Amino acid sequence: MACPADVKPPIHPSPLQLLVTDASLLSPSHLPSLQTLAIQIQHNLQYQHSWTALRLHTHSPLTNEPLPRPLISGLPPKRLYVHPDEQIELLKKAEQDRQVRSRQGDNNTALDIKTELEPEWVLPTRLDEKWTAHRLSDVFGAITVVPPDEEASDTSEDRPANPWRTVKRIVLAAVSTDSTVVYYIVQDGVVKPRQN
Repeated sequence: MACPADVKPPIHPSPLQLLVTDASLLSPSHLPSLQTLAIQIQHNLQYQHSWTALRLHTHSPLTNEPLPRPLISGLPPKRLYVHPDEQIELLKKAEQDRQVRSRQGDNNTALDIKTELEPEWVLPTRLDEKWTAHRLSDVFGAITVVPPDEEASDTSEDRPANPWRTVKRIVLAAVSTDSTVVYYIVQDGVVKPRQN
């Protein structure tokens, strides 16, 4: 039995459309367009890049004032940035471990570099937005070095678990008009160049 020509099959919204149109996720402190952009980036991080512990932030963990725009925090599946001095220490430790394995008769000569995962801040933006040092400074001024732990009772805690992480950083997520997302790491202030 065929459908009449004038009857169209029902259109089912995608999971992302359902997520973006969920009014319960929206906060009155930001424009709905900025919040849906943040939800879109959160969806991309979770389902395309396997991030976990994702949270949408609308207020500063320092002052509890509204953030300049909604931010996301989360845990990437692997470490995004290793400080150059930490990189040297990790290589030294891995070389020592390799030498110990070699003395024990292990023929595995690969360096086994172990890094702990770190939570990151993510700033959702559109590719055509103009970002100035002043606008970025406003964002950095409202956040802690690492995102607050969801279970922690004191959200003003600003000490990272990693002693090498001394400056604030964000992952700038830029969405183009075709919904492609490009991610850049932006750090607050001057940072020692990374060794390759």
